[in-house]
Amino acid sequence: MALLCGERMRIAKNRNSSALAPLPSEFYARDPRAVSRGLLGKVLVRRQHRKLLTGRIVEVEAYLGVNDPASHSFSGRTGRNFVLFGPPGISYVYFIYGNHYLFNVSCQPDGQAGGVLFRALEPISGIGEMAQARDVSMEEAADLRILTSGPGRLAEAFGITRERDNEKDLTSPKSDLFIVDDGFRPGRIQVTPRIGITKAAERPLRYIIAGNKFVSRG
Repeated sequence: MALLCGERMRIAKNRNSSALAPLPSEFYARDPRAVSRGLLGKVLVRRQHRKLLTGRIVEVEAYLGVNDPASHSFSGRTGRNFVLFGPPGISYVYFIYGNHYLFNVSCQPDGQAGGVLFRALEPISGIGEMAQARDVSMEEAADLRILTSGPGRLAEAFGITRERDNEKDLTSPKSDLFIVDDGFRPGRIQVTPRIGITKAAERPLRYIIAGNKFVSRG
């Protein structure tokens, strides 16, 4: 485990994620399906004191706004979901099942609803901090999938909560939560029906890096 963590941290240092600029708002000001494809392979970064928690995005789901029965914005703008109506690149976090926070980002030009749910990451650096946040031992965390494979797990590993992160500007260099492009490109992207929902679940709006072992299992 120590060797694996050390290798991943060296990779993170070599790629120098901390020196890369966050993705700009223009990246998110598009159809959520295009944003979903574009997010695969990018790196989620959390600045936590002097530590960097980083993970490669390997699974997301698109939500298409007022025309999508599964979207929180389907019934129109409310005091809870207004973030999804813009501007683009803003974090939308909600609590579900009385147990998990789920992390999303707003898409589309300002005033149009849309979003992407983050479902799984491949951990790169900050493994120990992620394990501590998830209250698992380093022995259990030897299977890194336990840290960030699944939307609730990844939010917990990165300390993402509604109180801390809802409405956070992911495009700001001053933010402690943002996404960068370190040059990695997925070999193949696979599109499947969404999972874990009941409304419009059959729509092919789940995007994964094909063959990646950190993709959630539903």
